[in-house]
Amino acid sequence: MGLFKNYVSQTRKPEGFLGKMMIKGMNSGHAKMADWGMEHLKTEALSEIIDIGCGGGRNAGELLRKYPSAKVTAIDYSPLSVEQAAAYNKDAIAQGRCAVQQGDVSSLALEENGYDLATAFETIYFWPGLEQCFTEVAKVLKPGGYFMIVNESDGLDAASQKFEKIIDGMKTYTVDQIEAALRAAGFGKIKTDHHKSKPWITVIARKGE
Repeated sequence: MGLFKNYVSQTRKPEGFLGKMMIKGMNSGHAKMADWGMEHLKTEALSEIIDIGCGGGRNAGELLRKYPSAKVTAIDYSPLSVEQAAAYNKDAIAQGRCAVQQGDVSSLALEENGYDLATAFETIYFWPGLEQCFTEVAKVLKPGGYFMIVNESDGLDAASQKFEKIIDGMKTYTVDQIEAALRAAGFGKIKTDHHKSKPWITVIARKGE
């Protein structure tokens, strides 16, 4: 159990060799779920996107493809994730379309009212208080901007509840809990979708204008 716990705990803040393995696994293992979530986004023109908890950078790359006129800022509080995400998106960085930086969602050092869209794939399980962190996301979004959360767990599935007991600092949430925290943080017009055969959820909320 020791090695297994050490490995799965890398989902929180990847470090070292096991962290590199985890990041590689997340880029590939979560791809279908992330793409399903992105299908819920409109294809309107956006200029500034922030991907919070970017991990290995794969989803930031997909957002760049989906929105070819946008710039994507990818942040993560793991230095290893920042390094790996920057390597994954090196061409877009060289073109000036992507920036990758270390950051903490509980205190975002970013331009206020600066982003059209914020995304969070498989990451809010580790955020230190949803309402506080969602308020930080709202602060950096433009009025009328959108915040999309995509989770592999709906907070009720047995597998995630098992991992919640193994991984320190992990907390799964139901759609109702996520919606309540979003409203408390000032979001409205919340839409949710539950995958027809998996516990995957997508929640999209809009910042008030």
